[in-house]
Amino acid sequence: MKIFKVIFNIIKVAIPICCLASCNYLNVVPPETEDLPDLVKDEPTCRRFALSNYEGCWYHFYYNRIDCSTDEFVYPQIYNRDDQRLAWNELDPTKGLLDNWSRLYQDLGQIHLFQRLLSKYRPSDVTDDEYNRWMAEMVFLQAYYHFLLLEDYGPIPISDRWFGENTVASELPGRSHFDCCVDSIVSWCDQAAKALPAIVDVNETGRATSVACKALKARVLLYAASPLWNGSFPYSNWRNKNYETPGYGKELVSHTYDPKKWQRALEACNDAITWATTQGERTLFNLATSESIRKNENVPLPTIDNVDSAFKERVMLMRYLTTTTEDDGNKEIILGVIPSTSELDVYKCALPHGVTTYNGTPTGGYSGMSPYLFTVEYFYTINGLLPQSDPDFYPQSEWFNSAGLSNHNIIKLNANREPRFYAWLGFDGGEYSSFLSNGSPLVIQSRVSSQQGYNPDRYNRDNNVTGYLSKKGIQPNIKWRSTDNGQNIRIVPNIIIRLAELYLDRAECYAALGETDMALADLNVIRERAGIPDLTTTDVSSKMTLMDWVCNERFVELWNENQRYFDLRRWCLAPEYLKAGTRMGLNAMEKEDPSFTEFNTPTKVNQSFQWANRMYLLPIASSELYSNPQLVQAPGY
Repeated sequence: MKIFKVIFNIIKVAIPICCLASCNYLNVVPPETEDLPDLVKDEPTCRRFALSNYEGCWYHFYYNRIDCSTDEFVYPQIYNRDDQRLAWNELDPTKGLLDNWSRLYQDLGQIHLFQRLLSKYRPSDVTDDEYNRWMAEMVFLQAYYHFLLLEDYGPIPISDRWFGENTVASELPGRSHFDCCVDSIVSWCDQAAKALPAIVDVNETGRATSVACKALKARVLLYAASPLWNGSFPYSNWRNKNYETPGYGKELVSHTYDPKKWQRALEACNDAITWATTQGERTLFNLATSESIRKNENVPLPTIDNVDSAFKERVMLMRYLTTTTEDDGNKEIILGVIPSTSELDVYKCALPHGVTTYNGTPTGGYSGMSPYLFTVEYFYTINGLLPQSDPDFYPQSEWFNSAGLSNHNIIKLNANREPRFYAWLGFDGGEYSSFLSNGSPLVIQSRVSSQQGYNPDRYNRDNNVTGYLSKKGIQPNIKWRSTDNGQNIRIVPNIIIRLAELYLDRAECYAALGETDMALADLNVIRERAGIPDLTTTDVSSKMTLMDWVCNERFVELWNENQRYFDLRRWCLAPEYLKAGTRMGLNAMEKEDPSFTEFNTPTKVNQSFQWANRMYLLPIASSELYSNPQLVQAPGY
């Protein structure tokens, strides 16, 4: 996986271009000067410039993620991140918080500059195949960056061409109607898919493929069919003031439900899954591959009471799912970004305190990523049901009592759960990973201030908030060397799209169209891989609605993969799930070395969470509105 390691070394090619930009968000390309043709002077230079345009994927993933503004996990308040401010309803268009807007339009400007220069000054050593592939990659990136903007801001200006430095403000586009934006992105996905390969060599992992194009198209159309953009947008009077979209006038959002949007999304999902599993050679990550990796790395099965080795192997499968690469045989990932080693703070934020090297020297993580009780309660039991609706699970009144297992710190809520629960969540008394305590398994001690427990003097800003930890993305064989305090962290892709999402996308389409059996079939593909029982029509009629099952399966399978923020909004469920007073944890930050009962008391997380409908969209910076009279602000800001 060399491509993104290459990109990190060549991004400097493009950065000076951005530095020449004026303040306007679209006007990011400098006037043509004598040195600009040097950016495409020969094949190696063209290739470096082309690959540098992927930088927006990496930058957006690591610096503009907004997933901790949902009900999956929380960071300590002292971190004071922009996505925390979003959850607190503190975004202010005058302060430039979460300004994904200008960065992504700069990325689009660089794409258009590359296309223009390569078309005009194509070197003789650039082959037709290289030229066509680079141009198609730029079309895909144009689609993807517009989609990222659409996720955050709703209707957006379409940047499909080069805008010169002297473009007058009256000629700059305003927001286009949401459906027009969707159609543009879909057309670019179709265009790029025709010219891009379905698979790439492992040394090119991360570059666009036709499979990625079709998968992105499916996600875009799923979003367009969802309630927020299909008849339920809460601001009926939000319109452009000056700019008009051809065919839509000044309207920005359709306020009438259209079932044809679900059918269109379903067709895109069918096409994407068929293409991915045939031409793209994508398959769900499986047990045989996982076990081969585990045994090769000499990683023991985890310690979990009252389950057999087959269950434990399924736990390890789900751990390796997000910590392995195509080199390892993982062919589930359709599109991902590779971090540089400088971005491992994201990794260490999940790791707990109390990690040691092989000679016992303290090192390791921050314990900052803290899953909510909502997460804990909405992963399934070993029977594949929600804890509150499983007749064989403990009564809810007993959830926070000891389960009486070999480690008495484990509460009943954390016992007899599904494999993904043990793969991705850490809890008091549970085993976190195999080699993190002086080469031995690290067992979490959340009530001990010298280990993973609350200790404001020792850890200051890095105290766990809820009593739970995240293990998703933490490789099972991670260890620290005793000789030089070095790490063996494997650099793996952080997932943008994987095959499991496509099955969940299609299940949602089937559910919306009333195709119960087809929806259950796709949900059961995911559940069977996770090691839990299939759903039946009886489960749909007696326990939850079909769409509830779809939403919950998506929550569990895609937990902490930057999906929940957008899912709650497009489903119009954010007012219910993200309102004030709903985010709970255990009593993990009240006192040092608490008793069992003191710690295992459900407690509201002490941060100023709230919901207002303006939070459906991010605001545009005030400076952008000033420079472009065609723009209108998101409602409520």
